[in-house]
Amino acid sequence: MDRAQTRSRKAERDVNYDQIFDKAIDRLHSEGRYRVFIDIMRNKGAFPNARCFAGHNGPKPITVWCSNDYLAMGQHPKVIEAMENALHDVGAGSGGTRNIGGNTHFHVELEQELADLHGKEGALLFTSGYVSNDATLSTLAKLLPGCVIYSDELNHASMIAGIRNSGCEKHVFRHNDMEHLEELLAAEDPDTPKVIAFESVYSMDGDVAPIHAICDLAEKYNALTYIDEVHAVGMYGKRGGGISERDDAADRIDIIEGTLGKAFGVMGGYIAADTKVIDCIRSYAPGFIFTTSLSPVLVAGVLASVKHLKSSSEERDAQQDAAHSLKGKLAQAGLPVMPSTTHIVPVMVGDPVRAKKISDILLAEYGVYVQPINFPTVPRGTERLRFTPGPNHTEEMMDDLAKALVEIWDRLDLELRKAA
Repeated sequence: MDRAQTRSRKAERDVNYDQIFDKAIDRLHSEGRYRVFIDIMRNKGAFPNARCFAGHNGPKPITVWCSNDYLAMGQHPKVIEAMENALHDVGAGSGGTRNIGGNTHFHVELEQELADLHGKEGALLFTSGYVSNDATLSTLAKLLPGCVIYSDELNHASMIAGIRNSGCEKHVFRHNDMEHLEELLAAEDPDTPKVIAFESVYSMDGDVAPIHAICDLAEKYNALTYIDEVHAVGMYGKRGGGISERDDAADRIDIIEGTLGKAFGVMGGYIAADTKVIDCIRSYAPGFIFTTSLSPVLVAGVLASVKHLKSSSEERDAQQDAAHSLKGKLAQAGLPVMPSTTHIVPVMVGDPVRAKKISDILLAEYGVYVQPINFPTVPRGTERLRFTPGPNHTEEMMDDLAKALVEIWDRLDLELRKAA
């Protein structure tokens, strides 16, 4: 058999990788949940104003309504100045892992500030909130012999990944259902190590966990508590320590996890806990040990942001006012705003194709940028638009948004509610 025949027969039995990838992408298109990244640039000092480069010639002015830079701290003069100074002082990158050259004084100082923010003995920085959840939960469970993790059914994908990567036994309890959680805890051997993992603010619905009730169960059944505060740090509590600070519960939580890329406006993730836990995670977690540390430029920016928000409530108060105002305007217009006690303003659509269509029309015709939230971020049939008004969204912007949504709802024959 010559080489040409050999190649021909080999090609016939080889896996058609292109076909597999094409089918995977086609499936997303057919389900209406193919994601498109919008090409934008924020206007420094004028956020939520930005420029969009998608679908037209040159930049088009837009208003951003879905940023997780909740307090616009990514635009704050103190943060920008701190980053510029650090860049000229130490250069761009950290130069290595925390263990090998990448442990700058900025990192040490920020960890001290974060520990103080949550009233804990120590803190540990990670490159993102996803990594901090994944690395900590997976390592924690491996260190506890026979550990069982109890996870709220609406926990973030990063928490689910960490629990899965731990290889430990897990039980999923119904969202914020304390009876179900206690039923699961009571069924386990009292001597088995247990961890209850939950969030403070659930960002897709905007509701809050009953922290004290969870801590009561943890104490009753001798379980550790792990709280994800990524959508709350900086925004709740007298100093921005999150819902656990606001509800005077931080001292009852064993491990508090947060992000530096949302309310603090820069990038990174962290945990705060007692020194023994911090020492174990930093010594055993591959997701911490084997990755280059955050750039000191970024850390310097976060450090300025954390220090500012510890003493300033102006941004928090303005954000809460904006969220309250937008909820009222959308509800008055008859739009299906989901009930929320937090800064999250979800508007239910219930269909992925329509959610994408509404988002596209808002951007193309009204200069409003909000991304549709589809499966797997939310369950099928609960697709929505998720608005995150900040301290710099004006009443005029909110009125314009409400009018635009009403027009689109009418255009697509969607039902409006009768105003109360």
